[in-house]
Amino acid sequence: MTAILETRQLNKRFGGLSAVADVSIAVATGEIHCLIGPNGAGKSTLFKLIAGTYAPSQGEVLFRGENVTHRKPYERVGRGMSIKLQVPSVFRDLPVAQNLEISLQRTLSGPAMETEKGRLLEFLQLKDDADRPAGVLAHGQQQWLEIGMALALKPALLLLDEPTAGMSPQETERTGDMIKSLNAQGMTVLVVEHDMTFVRQIAQQVTVLHLGRVFAQGNIDAVIADPRVEEIYLGKGHGH
Repeated sequence: MTAILETRQLNKRFGGLSAVADVSIAVATGEIHCLIGPNGAGKSTLFKLIAGTYAPSQGEVLFRGENVTHRKPYERVGRGMSIKLQVPSVFRDLPVAQNLEISLQRTLSGPAMETEKGRLLEFLQLKDDADRPAGVLAHGQQQWLEIGMALALKPALLLLDEPTAGMSPQETERTGDMIKSLNAQGMTVLVVEHDMTFVRQIAQQVTVLHLGRVFAQGNIDAVIADPRVEEIYLGKGHGH
């Protein structure tokens, strides 16, 4: 197994509090890896350490075999990492198509850019909305547009932070289908998520965080079958 992304003994302290403690994970090239855990488990902090938004207190981040621990987020993007955060940050006043162009123009121009833009609009099911301002799209569609903007960078690794937050069950399922389809085309995807239905739909490998530490790791079936995982999610005596 070649790991496209590795964290080694990653720590992040805020004052006296350890938000992330000794986290070592490996994401294999070509897999969909979900980072799960109850609220306050340290998922978003770990995500920001991987993306470069936070610098670790200790430990290392390796991406495509290179130590990127002290690289800025844009440098990581330049090496093939693309990031979609939880809150959509689309250009609300600009048309949907132009949002995609802004991301595409980093790598493409002319007819090649038009072709790719058309392909993305089709893939995101936003073709009919191409000329509408992004701000009028439904919440789920804005999330898809932002996934499209992340994809426009042709990443080797796509990082998604709670991509289905606020979505209806139907939108959530469609998002899962999109992610699986990207993965089938060879993209590695790391998703931070706590919606277990969604995780079951897409995950191949799972890392469970609890109180800032790795609580369990493995393939999705093994992790779901682990009674300890159910316990931290549901709390004792939940009768689920």
